[in-house]
Amino acid sequence: MKNLSVTKSNAFQNAFSRNENNASIGCEIYSVERLEQFAATFAVEHHAVNQPRIFQKLLPRLKDNERVLVAAYKSLISNIKDESSISPAAEWLVDNFYIIEEQLREIQEDLPIGFYRELPKLKNGEFAGYPRIYAIAVMIAAHTDSRLEVETLEKFLNAYQKVTPLTIGELWAFTITLRFALVENLRRLTSRIVISREEREEADSIADELIELATKQPADVLPIFIKRLSRLKKFGSAFIEQLTRRLRDQDHSIATVYEWLENQLQEQDTSIEQVVQTEYQSQAASQITVGNIITSMRLLSTNGWNAFFENVSLIETILQNDRVYPKMNFLTRNRYREVIERIAKRSNTDELKVAKRVIEIAENARQKNPLNQRHSHLGYYLIDQGLAEIEQEFAPSPTLVTYSRTPIQYT
Repeated sequence: MKNLSVTKSNAFQNAFSRNENNASIGCEIYSVERLEQFAATFAVEHHAVNQPRIFQKLLPRLKDNERVLVAAYKSLISNIKDESSISPAAEWLVDNFYIIEEQLREIQEDLPIGFYRELPKLKNGEFAGYPRIYAIAVMIAAHTDSRLEVETLEKFLNAYQKVTPLTIGELWAFTITLRFALVENLRRLTSRIVISREEREEADSIADELIELATKQPADVLPIFIKRLSRLKKFGSAFIEQLTRRLRDQDHSIATVYEWLENQLQEQDTSIEQVVQTEYQSQAASQITVGNIITSMRLLSTNGWNAFFENVSLIETILQNDRVYPKMNFLTRNRYREVIERIAKRSNTDELKVAKRVIEIAENARQKNPLNQRHSHLGYYLIDQGLAEIEQEFAPSPTLVTYSRTPIQYT
């Protein structure tokens, strides 16, 4: 048995490993205060943006994520029909798959390619070529274990924009990119769920063979086990946990399998007990994260995001200085903001600069003639005859085509 242990240890070491490609989006969980501090630090890295003609596209990844999630759902449904047990995380996925399908559909509807193309893309770093707002969404998901709360999101964006302001388009795209991040994280977790399920099925197959063999040819139990194990390219803690649970309290001849497994794990500075404990912890963590994702998806689909937008918009803060603007309804205010956005895009000017200038011109008009309320209202310069004055000052390029968005869809 000792010789077998030596000759097969490399095969065991190669197989016993986790699939790092399926690592979930997760980092240290931050408190709200720590998240605000992180937002300010994170924002420093995001000054350099552009709108390149060639950039990283998210929709192909979304399609791939959809394919993986649907395949996993069908596989789990098949397990349930066969009366096979599934993990608590898998139960979350199956029971709430209609919510996931809704998210996939809404992402494709709310982020058409024209809108996506105009979002500022990061020049440097891990997310180079991707929209800056997507990088923000991923990092929020990572440091909250995908548990989103409106107040936390507002505080993060407000802290971030004290360092690096975001455009109107980016703020409207925020909830969409949050959906992207949640779907991406769910895809990774789902891949791990499927892999773990396959490992357990393989462990059951081996356990069935060994238990039967123990009654007929007990001397062959260990050699057969090692042979079966050497055929596996990879297996992880789910395999070990299921196998040892199935073989526990079996025939004495199977004790050699335990001893062999324990020896191999000790060579990697661990033990059966530690591996099993790790698997239990992993299952519990996956259940929590999948639950957080589903809960956050519900939030993104039900919350009123118009008010959220205005609470985090720096443009909105500037325009609130107008005497009439705060009394207007959302649709009118949004119309004004869209004009500012269009002027800024066509003239390659910062939106905040345009907004401040409109307020400044309206205030100058008020000081010159307090009785002329029409000229002292910013609406005169955004949707009335004063618009020509603003456009002339910022010298827009008539050849630049911009994408028109309908924010009311986010209510």
